[in-house]
Amino acid sequence: MSADELHELQEHAEHAGHDRSLAPATLTMAILAVAIALVSLLGHRSHTEEVVLQDKITDQWAYYQAKNIRRHTDQVFVDLTSALAAKESEQTAKLEEKYKAEEERYKTDLEEASAEAKKLEEESHVEHRRADRYDLSEAFLEIALVITSITLLSRQKAFWYAGMLLGVGGLVILVTGLLIH
Repeated sequence: MSADELHELQEHAEHAGHDRSLAPATLTMAILAVAIALVSLLGHRSHTEEVVLQDKITDQWAYYQAKNIRRHTDQVFVDLTSALAAKESEQTAKLEEKYKAEEERYKTDLEEASAEAKKLEEESHVEHRRADRYDLSEAFLEIALVITSITLLSRQKAFWYAGMLLGVGGLVILVTGLLIH
């Protein structure tokens, strides 16, 4: 919400101070403004968390790829030592054994790295869904605020009721965002 919008709301609230029948609409507007600020903050934090998780996912898959390259290099070395086994069998056998063990270790590391990357991807998807809910909630609350403010101009309570209805809808969407795990 911009400074101009806040100033305009303040002017409407001052005008409503002269007409006590508009006090409930003014109070509703204040509550909606606070709710918008809260939802906006939650949405920004959720989007930031999603970006951080995306960075972690990228790092994890890069780690996975590095381990995979090392495993492949060890496989090539084992193949080469197998081909040379006829010349210096004892030393070649030691090297072959060493790199087979390394290959097995990398295989285990790959499984762990892949599992961690997939876990981070799921967390990112959850955060994305949560951020979408917060954005939708913010939109509903902002529309509710605008419609409620029309009450001050038109003096028709139907706009106040419509604004409250949309505001409740925005709050319900906010709660569904909070419940996503």
